[in-house]
Amino acid sequence: MREAEPRVIRPYGDTTGDGRVQVSFTLPVPYGSEQERALAEGAAAQLAAKMGLNPAMVVHAKGIGPDFTFFVVYGVVSHLVDLADVVVAGREFPLLAAGEVSRRIRAGLGRELVVLGACVGTDAHTVGIDAILNVKGHAGEKGLESYREMRVVNLGAQVPVPGLVARARAERADAVLISQVVTQRDAHLAAARGVAEALAAASWETRRPLLVAGGPRFDPAMAAGLGVDKIFGRGTTPREVASYLVHALTPEPGATPGGGGEGA
Repeated sequence: MREAEPRVIRPYGDTTGDGRVQVSFTLPVPYGSEQERALAEGAAAQLAAKMGLNPAMVVHAKGIGPDFTFFVVYGVVSHLVDLADVVVAGREFPLLAAGEVSRRIRAGLGRELVVLGACVGTDAHTVGIDAILNVKGHAGEKGLESYREMRVVNLGAQVPVPGLVARARAERADAVLISQVVTQRDAHLAAARGVAEALAAASWETRRPLLVAGGPRFDPAMAAGLGVDKIFGRGTTPREVASYLVHALTPEPGATPGGGGEGA
């Protein structure tokens, strides 16, 4: 019989439970002369020690321009992880087949569900939003354009927030999807917060559109703090997004609607 899975674990490097990990980071130090290299590697080793790696070894260092150095450090940590203490957020809605999504929309709305998607501000990375919206889809699943009862408007990249809000009003969008990949100085958080504030400030015939944000650096737990209804992280598929939209906008009889606020 297979042995029971351990409850308390340590990282694996060379052998089981040896606690060895590899981390990478950049420091604002040059890596030019012999003296500069020695100082840079010493700084990296000191930082790794303060992070709890003991012993720590700098296994790679490379200058990035005249003033920065990238490091890879290999070391041992003494920390343990108790799997019983790990909290994993569960999905609050069922995954639905395309036919069930269409049935729910017809029964709940009696019309097409209108989805507006864009990358806002200076973000020009459309791979994520296209993977969710375009017919070709992602991970073997067709995008929202393939759903019979959905009408998708993909605005593409670098869309100004006022233009996004105006188009959402013109299209009478039920949901607005924004995808943000640029994360320097938390640009993705500022963008999501800006869209949420703009949608909340606009006037709507019935209710403001559901606001969904996605991108590889978003934490789903950030949704309430950013003013958005739902956040999807890396690995999200079109089916997940479609299932959430019908869960939030066309609930089954007796269910509680989720997301979307009343218009001003």
